[in-house]
Amino acid sequence: MMNKHVLATSILSADFSRLGEEIKTVEAAGADWIHVDVMDGHFVPNITMGPFIVQTCRRITNLPLDVHLMIENPERYIEAFAKAGATNLTVHVETCPNIVGTLKKIKVLGCKAGAVLNPETPVGAIQPALMEADLILVMSVHPGYSGQSFIPESIARVSEIRKKLDALRSSAWLEVDGGIDVETLPKMKDAGATAFVSATAVFKHPQGPAAGVRALRALL
Repeated sequence: MMNKHVLATSILSADFSRLGEEIKTVEAAGADWIHVDVMDGHFVPNITMGPFIVQTCRRITNLPLDVHLMIENPERYIEAFAKAGATNLTVHVETCPNIVGTLKKIKVLGCKAGAVLNPETPVGAIQPALMEADLILVMSVHPGYSGQSFIPESIARVSEIRKKLDALRSSAWLEVDGGIDVETLPKMKDAGATAFVSATAVFKHPQGPAAGVRALRALL
C-alpha cells in the first residue's frame, strides 16, 4: 500500500457538464482515487454510468479508477470495464453466487478485485471473499443515490470485518461508501476502514470540491 488511508472521490455528485475540470480539481486537492458508481436500474433503482465514462475518466486522470458495479450479472461486463481502464472492480456478493470465481476473473483481467456488502446483508456473506479480495467495500447507505443519510449500524459492521481481515493477515483495503463526511469519516476510520468514498461532501461542498477534499484529507 502506498498510503495507509485513501480518499476516493465519487463522481456521482460531480457536475458532468464540467467533469474533466471537476476531476482535475479533486486530483490537485489530494484525492487518491476516482470512484465511479455504475448502476443498472435493476439491482438498484437508478441508472448511471457505463464503460464509456470509465474510458473518459481514464483520459482525464492517471489516478486509480475505483469502479463499483451495482449491477446484476456483473460477470457479463467486467471485461468491458477492465478494457475501459478500471483499476479496481468491485462486485456485490448479492449478485455473485460464485463470488470467489468472479474475483479471480477480475484479477485475470488485470484489475484489483473487490467484494461489496449491502447494509441489510449479513456480514457472514462476505466471508468466502475475504481470502481472494484486494478490497472489501461496506455500504453505509442503501445503494442507488448519493446524498443519503449515513447508517450508524455500519460502524459495527466495519469493525467486525476489520477483525476478520486482521485474523487472516489480509492486506485488502477496507472501503466504506455512503454518507461519508467530516462527522462520519473519523468513526469509520476508528472502526478500521482504510479507504473512504465521498460524493456529496466533496462535490457539493459549499466552498467547492477542493475544499471538500482538503476537509476530509485533514482527518486522514
